[in-house]
Amino acid sequence: MPRIDGHQHFWKFDPVRDSWINDDMRVIQRDFYPEDLMPTLHASSFEGCISVQADQSSDENKFLLGLAAGNEFIRGIVGWVDLQARDLHEQLSLYKGSKVIKGFRHILQGEQQRDFMLRPDFMRGISMLQMFGYTYDILIFPDQLQYAKTFIEAFPDQPFVIDHIAKPYIRDKKLTEWKRDIIDISTYENVYCKVSGMVTEAEWFHWKKSDFRPYLDVVLESFGPSRLMFGSDWPVCLVAATYASVVDVVTEYFAALSKSEQDDIFGNTAVKFYNL
Repeated sequence: MPRIDGHQHFWKFDPVRDSWINDDMRVIQRDFYPEDLMPTLHASSFEGCISVQADQSSDENKFLLGLAAGNEFIRGIVGWVDLQARDLHEQLSLYKGSKVIKGFRHILQGEQQRDFMLRPDFMRGISMLQMFGYTYDILIFPDQLQYAKTFIEAFPDQPFVIDHIAKPYIRDKKLTEWKRDIIDISTYENVYCKVSGMVTEAEWFHWKKSDFRPYLDVVLESFGPSRLMFGSDWPVCLVAATYASVVDVVTEYFAALSKSEQDDIFGNTAVKFYNL
């Protein structure tokens, strides 16, 4: 079983483009390249990773493709494409020439229109992904889960994965509404969930492993190991934790599961979902 980090990022830091990386996050206001990740990845016994877009541009895809060409441990890319574009079919056809692009993502959490995903043109774009065999990463905040359910219902055969367990309000210990909506969404068998991004939703410098347990309980019970995949969210996670401590949180929590169930979460699910 290959151990795969199912969610991480690379970037050449640009203070204008990457303005979301504010001064509170100054530790990641710099470049992050494969040579920065590889020793850390191997130290935690991971063989490969899924590199996810951080910028919404076609240049981002070129950047990640260039990195993947020189680094075999980048097993897959989740890129960006304008799903509302009139020439989307042509764009997807071109990307299909690259086997390392496995799917796409849009930064829905940042859209002022909270139900942006339900725009007819956006949904038309999603409908084309399956014909090309592409996955779709759903990046949202808990307030958007209500729209995600309607969105997912419309595409029963499209492989979806919820990034960062939909970013629950761990810092405020809010659970009820997020839990209800996550359980609802988990009933759709084509939807998977990334166990990632939790430390940055907690109290950055004061979190405890026990803070995450109520949320991990929910996703484990609702999705089960075969639809969960680990992701570090490196280097974003570095604002609140080390790579090793992020791995340690989930490793300790899932330690009671069988080896095959742990193998699913730490590799097999990513291999299956992204067709690695």
